[in-house]
Amino acid sequence: MLKTKHEYSESLVVHFRRAEEICRKTIDYQGLDLNARQVSDLELLLNRALYPLTGFLNRADYDSVVADMRLADGTVWPMPICLDVTGELAATLEPGQKLALNDQEGFLLAVMTVEDVWRPDKKLEAYQVYGTDDPTAHPGVQHLLEQVASWYVGGTVEGINLPVHYDFRELRLTPSETHRRFTQYGWRKVLGFHTEEYLHCAHREMVLAAARDIGASIFLHPVVGLESPGSLDHYTHVRCYQAFVNRFPANMIMLGLTPLAERWAGPREALWHAVIRKNFGCSHFMVACDHGDPFARNGRDLFYPRHAAQELVARMSPETGIEMVPQMRMGYLEDKACYVMLDETDEESVKTITSRELRRRLEWDLEIPEWFSYPEVVAELRKSYPPRSRQGFTIFLTGLSGSGKSTIARVLMVKFMEMRDRPVTLLDGDIVRRNLSSELTFSREHRNLNVTRIGFVASEITKNGGIALCAPIAPYEESRQANRELISRYGGYVEVYVSTPLEVCEQRDRKGLYAKARTGRIKGVTGVSDPYVPPANPELTINTADMTPAEAVQEILLYLEEQGYLR
Repeated sequence: MLKTKHEYSESLVVHFRRAEEICRKTIDYQGLDLNARQVSDLELLLNRALYPLTGFLNRADYDSVVADMRLADGTVWPMPICLDVTGELAATLEPGQKLALNDQEGFLLAVMTVEDVWRPDKKLEAYQVYGTDDPTAHPGVQHLLEQVASWYVGGTVEGINLPVHYDFRELRLTPSETHRRFTQYGWRKVLGFHTEEYLHCAHREMVLAAARDIGASIFLHPVVGLESPGSLDHYTHVRCYQAFVNRFPANMIMLGLTPLAERWAGPREALWHAVIRKNFGCSHFMVACDHGDPFARNGRDLFYPRHAAQELVARMSPETGIEMVPQMRMGYLEDKACYVMLDETDEESVKTITSRELRRRLEWDLEIPEWFSYPEVVAELRKSYPPRSRQGFTIFLTGLSGSGKSTIARVLMVKFMEMRDRPVTLLDGDIVRRNLSSELTFSREHRNLNVTRIGFVASEITKNGGIALCAPIAPYEESRQANRELISRYGGYVEVYVSTPLEVCEQRDRKGLYAKARTGRIKGVTGVSDPYVPPANPELTINTADMTPAEAVQEILLYLEEQGYLR
């Protein structure tokens, strides 16, 4: 698969005459609309960021990469880049067949010549690549086992078009473009810096110190592109990177964006990032001690041994051709008004602010000191992360039918309408069932789908500064957690468990559901023939057997005021 006429070309996008010829034939080809991760992988294949690959891995290369971090010909390559498909599609494919690869809107991007179709052992892949096959222990493994399709298709690709991006086009540089610019600037040593987090004053000092030590210029190459199209975070990140770059000496740093789909595979991930930056023209690559670890910035214990990523990238440097530069953490020493390496001083005397503390200060409209971040970076952050009193938020009430959650939601709506502070939308379970989910059954799968549909609507309301009041039964934790993760990106999320006991709910039974369920006239009633799994960590627990709706609403309003959502 690797030794083709494309191997030394600038991209895998064919000449327009060849593209015209391919397009005339695609009417007879099987087609596949790629998901966001697959489009990202394909874009990096087409622009040669994944050199020497000329397509998605065939079976021999896949087996070799999984086992030994090498392609079948011995070339270092740590990450399986595979095109996953459903069993139904796999059954229609065979070697030599052409497969049209489209973006999510059906726009043709490339044509694959199928070499292999196989069902991989994904548990083995997970264990070899991530170090575990337990989906509860690693989010990358969970994604691989639960979201990646069960069959793989390998083969070379001919590109028709690169995916279209309408944002920050001047920063979306291909490897050939970056290499050409480095040559024009006279940069012989270039330090690549991979990031997906916001960068502040200490990061500047850290990168400058590393670049000076090796006499290199800097290529800041952050990851963007897999967020939802309306995500503020994407645009805020890039604006902050632009402000950050302006704080460097002239002609010392260049900013570019890459649509890389992270795998969070620890040392393998770091080596993969290094090889990609080599393809972009870098001679050196900065690696953090926890590079590629899924828990590096969320306060949990690291999954991979500290410094393992640095050690692997350094060990493979003679073969990859890119040198490892360790990323050194820095903080501010106030009595000397300077930044120092944390590894070289007493950390207790050094001032720093964690990502969590930064978010808290933004939410509570607190001061962010200039020793920590630049005013122009903070200004961009405040645009996307206003104080809680100006954020949208969702109140998600969950409980049994008859528990009182719909009544509480209606009273809350009246109270918020009286305040006239933000637009308010009520997403009651019965209303949503009639208008958004009328075709769904009451199976576990469809119950979860109904709840995540509510979550999607609530996330849009929250993102645009409104209040979403949700009152479904929502009996399962997985869909409730999915909503929490989605909505929390855009604003506040308050889960209220209305814990009214089943016997009280049955006494009320305004809809007659429980009576019909007890006599066997209907099935699938939560609490009788279907389970209800209580929330693991709700913000509030309310039992309407012990309080009136007005008292319950007052408790919720007091919580919102304490948390800063109400002025």
